[in-house]
Amino acid sequence: MALASWIDLIMCFILFLLFVYVVATVTITNLHKVYLGFHFSMLIWPYSQFAIRTVNDPVYQLFYVKLAFVDASVLVLGWIFFTILLSGQSQFLHKKVLLALFIPALLSSAGVILNPNGWFVRPVNGGYVERIYGPIFWVNMAILIAHAIVSLYIVRTALVSDQAQRIKNQILYILRGIVAVCAFLLIDVLLNVVLDDYLPVIPGFTSLGIVVSATFFVITIHKDKVFDIVTIAHQDIINTMEYGILVLDDQERVVEINRALLPQVRLASGQRFEMAHYLPDGEKLKTEAFLQTYRNHPLEVAEIELLYPTLQMYVSIHAAPIMVGGSRVGRIVIFQNITELRRLIEETAQQNAILQERNTALIKIQEELFQTNAKLRKLAVTDSLTGCYNRHYLMQRLEEELLQDRNSPASSTIILIDIDYFKTVNDRYGHLAGDEVICRTVEVLQRCLRSSDILARYGGEEFIIYLPDTDEAQALSLAGQLKLSVEHNSIHIDYLNEPVSITISMGLLSIYEFKIPPGMDATTYLNNLFKAADQALYAAKHQGRNQIVAGRV
Repeated sequence: MALASWIDLIMCFILFLLFVYVVATVTITNLHKVYLGFHFSMLIWPYSQFAIRTVNDPVYQLFYVKLAFVDASVLVLGWIFFTILLSGQSQFLHKKVLLALFIPALLSSAGVILNPNGWFVRPVNGGYVERIYGPIFWVNMAILIAHAIVSLYIVRTALVSDQAQRIKNQILYILRGIVAVCAFLLIDVLLNVVLDDYLPVIPGFTSLGIVVSATFFVITIHKDKVFDIVTIAHQDIINTMEYGILVLDDQERVVEINRALLPQVRLASGQRFEMAHYLPDGEKLKTEAFLQTYRNHPLEVAEIELLYPTLQMYVSIHAAPIMVGGSRVGRIVIFQNITELRRLIEETAQQNAILQERNTALIKIQEELFQTNAKLRKLAVTDSLTGCYNRHYLMQRLEEELLQDRNSPASSTIILIDIDYFKTVNDRYGHLAGDEVICRTVEVLQRCLRSSDILARYGGEEFIIYLPDTDEAQALSLAGQLKLSVEHNSIHIDYLNEPVSITISMGLLSIYEFKIPPGMDATTYLNNLFKAADQALYAAKHQGRNQIVAGRV
């Protein structure tokens, strides 16, 4: 068998050995699976090149030629995906990007497999050991070069990004592999395709490029432990933690100690750790209870917070067992500096106390303001002597009633009341007694009224009552009750020897539809109503007082 045939087989065997090395020396993960598929596809090219030269049947030769170039498309795609995963550039795993990569490779592979009219490859001398490539071959090469350019772009993006130096070192090895395989591929095409008529066939260039590229991948996998997740987690995570971590075996010997703990605890792997030696002398009760749990109950979690005076810091110590298959195989001890946390907690507690005092004071002030506002609101709408509503409030309520939309007309009534011969009461008993008479009269009136009725002091000894939704007959009945109640009420005043009795005169005005007439404002309309009620009151007084007279608008 010619040496040319063995070159590609040797390259295939070398790739297979590298494949075995990777599988044998690292733990299988999802990232491994991607790489192993990629590496396996690298085996197919040199094997196909070897097989073409070792079989005599042109059908099998053509099969291996097609297999090699379909594998080349798959290989370049695998190369891109492995580069993305290794460099962490997951933004390229977008649906549109994947389609842009897959579709050209799929179409070129279909052209290779179908080989219409020999547009991909044609035999020479009845076989495919020597062959002539057609336009589909060059399309295939263009797509491979385009994919290589995409790989270079991904590498460049990763190198200029904010990646760790370890990751950038891995990416540089990928870059070397891309450059190597592209260089050997171009040399192969130049010498064995473009210059085929002028030079003898020199086999193995592309296979050698693939081997060199795979070697760079294996170097970065081995050197930077790309797939060793446990080691990466141990080195990059534990050693960068701010708190100290101490890993002990079941005999309390040091298995691992991280950088944060080394300045304070001088220990090396294999040395025995004695917890009592690393506790401060103060707070004996706390440390004894902690040590009892730590020594006598190793399956339990032991925790303590202590002040280290020499270090001027508070430290939290957390010891927990490491369990494997239900058995304790060691212990992990964490030392955390909580000085700043304690300071923040104390400051927060102090600020909370101050805020609580301020809140209490503000609540008290708020209650006082609420009570004051309530008093002011009451003073604004009530009469200071009797406690009933004043005229201003009544006017506001009546204006609001006038502005309400009513579905159907509703009668309302106004009663104007005057205490009969009130001047005589003042002249005979004094103004203090007169004020007492007014207040007691208001109490009697309020007891007879409904919750919806409004009693207001109109001025002096005059009062006005608004009866909503009340027709004239209902109003006359209520007015009669008011008149009798006042007439039968004896007012006892402490410094008078005799009770005081009074009567009232009332002018009653019933309005069928309480509504502002067109062309008139509310104030004018209400003044007209009060004037009509006043005229009725005047008529009641003229008829001898202690009377009820109904007026008309």
